[in-house]
Amino acid sequence: MESSTDSNRSFIEKLFHLQEAQTTVRREILAGLTTFVSMAYILFVNPQVLGVAGMNKGAVFTATALSAILGSILMALLANYPIAIAPGLGDNAFFTYSVVLAMGIPWQTAMAGVFMSSVLFLLISVLKLRELVIDSIPHDLKLAMASGIGLFIAFVGLQGGGLVVGSKSTLVAMGPLTVPTTWLTIFGLVVTGLLMAKKVPGSIFIGMVLTTILGLVTKLIPLPKQVISTIPSMKPTFGVSIAHLPDLSDPKLWAVVLVFLLVAFFDTAGTLIGLAEQAGFMKNNKMPRIGRALMADSISMLGGAVMGTTPTAAYVESSAGIAVGGRTGLTSLVVSIMFAIAMFFSPLLTVVTSNVTAPVLIIVGILMAQSMRQINWNKFEIAMPAFLTIVGMPLTYNISYGFAFGILFYPLTMWAAGRGKEVTPIMYILFFVFVVLLYFINILPG
Repeated sequence: MESSTDSNRSFIEKLFHLQEAQTTVRREILAGLTTFVSMAYILFVNPQVLGVAGMNKGAVFTATALSAILGSILMALLANYPIAIAPGLGDNAFFTYSVVLAMGIPWQTAMAGVFMSSVLFLLISVLKLRELVIDSIPHDLKLAMASGIGLFIAFVGLQGGGLVVGSKSTLVAMGPLTVPTTWLTIFGLVVTGLLMAKKVPGSIFIGMVLTTILGLVTKLIPLPKQVISTIPSMKPTFGVSIAHLPDLSDPKLWAVVLVFLLVAFFDTAGTLIGLAEQAGFMKNNKMPRIGRALMADSISMLGGAVMGTTPTAAYVESSAGIAVGGRTGLTSLVVSIMFAIAMFFSPLLTVVTSNVTAPVLIIVGILMAQSMRQINWNKFEIAMPAFLTIVGMPLTYNISYGFAFGILFYPLTMWAAGRGKEVTPIMYILFFVFVVLLYFINILPG
């Protein structure tokens, strides 16, 4: 028995190099559990958001879990980083509210767009073109994009939770506090906010649990018929993206493909670098094995598109696991095992209502909006495109328009300021690409 244990430890050591990373199996397991608890909300939030687009919630639940398992295992084995992967919140919000609801594109067709962007992302990763594109878009615009998505997600949460409603006279207004379910959102927001302020690991997940319990006790949320069940079938969503690839003949869809590609690019790259800084992995301002890490994400993104979920991303909640000592891929492997176990708890989807998920969206929006503080507001030629990017997303209810505003105005304001030579050729190419895309989306009939 002893030799078997030693053999297992030796295998784990060879796979993850624990001694070199100055960590232990126990610490990595604890880090994995901490990261999972911090990001487990996506299992219930993703089906809720994509369900609004008309997708089957059970199938999305399974696709979410499987893509998280695939991505986290690949991150563990390919890159040996304590960084978990799962479908991203910004991407599912863009898919549902900007593409399906605002543009009127069926979810099946939109999913074909996700698949195509996944193929392009994988191709870019294989050809090692990612650094070229990432470096070409100015840092301030990247920060503005992250901030704008944060405001958009928060706005969706405020609306879904009943705190903000439509108004004929002022466009938006404060929601009525006489609606009992709105108080569930307020309770969740206060509790989660206090837990976040106290830096409690898994604050978002704990906040969701407490809000759900209050809803069940007050009968604002009906009790589930069961807690554990067989894993829901992915039949309603599996392979739909491939079957609808012919739909991409519509020029509107290429705007969707491009924006999904850009979001996947900057979301994952930015998160990876931020987490690497936290864990002390950066060497000479570069992240070792970033190519492998992006490859893990791009493969899981492609797998998720086939199974029926929006693009995956490296999760910023991995910082919770890193904070308690996670330093290797063993942490990510533990996260994938926990997602596998969680697949048997799909009946809990019925108790996770929009009032339970609304505080999550608002809190994540707050975290993403923090990028604004790093933007160079003192230079108007940068401030204008950055500001239009940020406000464009929530005010047009469309993430792609926010991207477009920034990319269209940046070359113009930089040229006017006498700094046109600082604009990269790729930014000029993107300028013309977005002009054409906006023409097809808004001006071309039909």
